[in-house]
Amino acid sequence: MQMVSAVKMRKAQLLEVEGRPYRDGLTEMIATLSKKIDPSFSKILQVDTSGAKRELLVVVSSNKGLAGSFNVSLFRHLLSLYPSFKNVDIVTVGSKGTQFFSRLKDATIIADFSGGNLILEASALFDYLLEQYSTGKYTSVSISYNQFVSTLRSDQVKKTLLPLSILDEEAESNKDKEQNLKGFDLIIEPSAAEILEELLKSFLEYTIRGAIISSEAVEHSMRMMAMKSATDNAVEIIYQMTLLANRLRQEKITNELLDMITAKESVESN
Repeated sequence: MQMVSAVKMRKAQLLEVEGRPYRDGLTEMIATLSKKIDPSFSKILQVDTSGAKRELLVVVSSNKGLAGSFNVSLFRHLLSLYPSFKNVDIVTVGSKGTQFFSRLKDATIIADFSGGNLILEASALFDYLLEQYSTGKYTSVSISYNQFVSTLRSDQVKKTLLPLSILDEEAESNKDKEQNLKGFDLIIEPSAAEILEELLKSFLEYTIRGAIISSEAVEHSMRMMAMKSATDNAVEIIYQMTLLANRLRQEKITNELLDMITAKESVESN
């Protein structure tokens, strides 16, 4: 199982690392355009949430266990952020998350995207979240997952998908780049009105997909480490049991030899 998990881990990590340049480039592009384009060009930026009182939270867990503290760490992180889930509607991605939140009395699961391949659920999940947010009944849409850092390290994070506050954060971090662009005019073809809406949708969908990919990379990494630990423990147990068996066998042989010598001396003395 360790070897199988190692192969899956390498594939998931490669998929995560290869997707970062596109994701970072797309984020930087949108952040650069956000202050130069009229928000009225996008329906996503015009959703009225003034009357909303609830939050929509997407939780990305796993469908399978045997992955160490993968799910437990995420659930503990969410419990520390939310003393109560009364004003939160939950969308689960992964059956372990569904099982956990179904046991909480104040948690409400409104949708479950725990199909076979979680990455394939990204498009359907995006469409569902966009539809729910467009109704105006949610103040925000967030996603929480295990973010891949390295094979031995991961961070539990919560990111806001809607409203698009990440644009302001990214624009703030790119002030130096914006200074370099001051002397240049941005040419947008065919037009900002035609591009912005689809660009924002692509950004949101790829953010969701990236979160699921990152979560799977962490899952396979932790499962590989768990299987390695289990293998090492099994080898140690086998070694200890072999020593014990040899010791008991040697003790039995010694006792039999003592019985034979005692019997021989008893016969000779008579």
